[in-house]
Amino acid sequence: MRPLTVAVAALVALGVSVPAQAAGAPTRAAASDAAAKSGLFLTVAESDDTWIRGVLLHCEPKPAGRHPHAALACAEIGRAAGDLDALPPVKRPCTKKYDPVTASAHGSHEGRGVSWVKVFPNRCELEAATGSVFRF
Repeated sequence: MRPLTVAVAALVALGVSVPAQAAGAPTRAAASDAAAKSGLFLTVAESDDTWIRGVLLHCEPKPAGRHPHAALACAEIGRAAGDLDALPPVKRPCTKKYDPVTASAHGSHEGRGVSWVKVFPNRCELEAATGSVFRF
């Protein structure tokens, strides 16, 4: 996957509120802004960029967003202290078929910046290594 594609997708997802503020729209309370900035934009893409899926996950102050397993994903990320390389693996059998997918996470978790990209041999290997975080 081209790094530019991931960067553009992350900027679009995280920068949506910029035009509204620049146009003079009312701003939210500081607590809401802090919560909005603490989200992670998660993407999964096929190796040839034929498809890409993304979801915004907020874990603070409580799990929110369009992630179908937000509470579980936030709990797993919390146990890993925001380090996606330290997510608890799930024991499951996977085929050896090579159909690479690229997973990425950009944003912040508990006030710390997160910028993570990793290629997995196939979707099953991704889910085995990352639990429910990229299961959307």
